[in-house]
Amino acid sequence: EVQLVESGGGSVQVGGSLRLSCQVSGLTVADHEMGWYRQVPGHSCEQLLSTRRYFKDSLRGRFSISQDNARIVVYLQMNNLEPEDTAVYYCMADYFTVAGVHPTCPVNCGYWGHGTQVFVSA
Repeated sequence: EVQLVESGGGSVQVGGSLRLSCQVSGLTVADHEMGWYRQVPGHSCEQLLSTRRYFKDSLRGRFSISQDNARIVVYLQMNNLEPEDTAVYYCMADYFTVAGVHPTCPVNCGYWGHGTQVFVSA
């Protein structure tokens, strides 16, 4: 069974940095497109970036993805955080759309973690 477990969320000041982790089991990350979604309360679920692509241009230069093959972990490095980045962040595999938004996270496609909360204070 595939499992994705996020960690590393928490509170950070505006302009600060945070690194989220996604522990992966049940699949080989090299054979799948791994990435991150987020959902701001009251808003849609939106895809951010993957191991292959950026989906949200406003995050270029601030958010980046990497992985530790030995530990089978996918990371999301977030820099220069803004209050608008406050959201629940989800690790996922395999499902990325052209539109890039969905009514809610998780979507019944691909593989998802349960999310980790990030709060950025002004």
